[in-house]
Amino acid sequence: MPHYLGVMSGTSLDGLDIALVRQEDRPTLLAHHYLPMPAALRAELLALCASGPDELARAATAEQQWVELAAEGIHKLLKREQLSPDDIRAIGSHGQTVRHEPARGFTVQIGNPALLAELTGIEVVADFRRRDVAAGGQGAPLVPAFHEALFDTQDSPCAVLNVGGFSNLSLIDPGREVRGFDCGPGNVLLDAWIGKVRGETFDRDGAWAASGLLNEALLLRLMSDPYFAGRGPKSTGRELFNLPWLESHLAALPPLPAADVQRTLLELTARSIIDSLRQAQSDTAELLVCGGGAHNGALMQRLQALLPSCRVASTATRGVPPDWVEAMAFAWLAHCCLERIPANRPSVTGARGLRVLGAIYPA
Repeated sequence: MPHYLGVMSGTSLDGLDIALVRQEDRPTLLAHHYLPMPAALRAELLALCASGPDELARAATAEQQWVELAAEGIHKLLKREQLSPDDIRAIGSHGQTVRHEPARGFTVQIGNPALLAELTGIEVVADFRRRDVAAGGQGAPLVPAFHEALFDTQDSPCAVLNVGGFSNLSLIDPGREVRGFDCGPGNVLLDAWIGKVRGETFDRDGAWAASGLLNEALLLRLMSDPYFAGRGPKSTGRELFNLPWLESHLAALPPLPAADVQRTLLELTARSIIDSLRQAQSDTAELLVCGGGAHNGALMQRLQALLPSCRVASTATRGVPPDWVEAMAFAWLAHCCLERIPANRPSVTGARGLRVLGAIYPA
């Protein structure tokens, strides 16, 4: 059976995930490796999400550093598993999203796949999103088809929720075409606020949020953003939900305790997810959670409390560690590209039809 590597660094920019996958009837995770994102590279990638001086040269330099980090991790993983580059059919590399504006007809992921092929000696498949955007789609989320391939074993409707920087849902209902969309902020605002106030990169287990009080006035203002009223297909990113967006809403209210803001942001994440799920698939029996949000105890408790009739659980309960689902997805997307299997879903992205996603960079 062919082996693939999936390489993913998401909008949270905490690090780079590498998954070794065996492609059978269902993808199987064989091994994985994680590399923390160097602080200087993380800061530069975050800066590139907004306009700035000398962007082209800075982006080119940043993607070289990103690829060097990925290649380092791939070599370590292969050595540990006693594999050679010849044992891997392809690397599926997501790259790092620095702009995502499908309404303007573009999405940008940097990650120099030619250099990654050169440094690893392995064929690389990359640039998965732009073909869907070219076909009129959102280019995101791309994981629902993979979630369906991985988890579609039940007789009742289920949903898969990925909570990274942003949150997205995949709706899997027997006998129906898979659906999905971005719900809104996942960890992006929680991370930004704790970074500004406490200098920390994330709120471990949601403990700081749990120490605060929900402010309904702030929540109402945040939830009034038109994005939340829209139905899928839809996708979003840092272009909309960012620290200045939050600060503009805070400026309209009397000063609030910082922990109360964090608690309210956690509620924004939870309610935007559950409101979207109720609207799109009200009879969901099981909500499987992956991504960093699966480790946020406070968030998991709120999701369960807001949806008491549904079982909320980590994808680990189905044998798939929540931290590696997305990296696995890009290994699977590489397989689909090489086999010329369409991997987008028009019901998810709004594209004009099924498309084979990705560009191939031979070793």
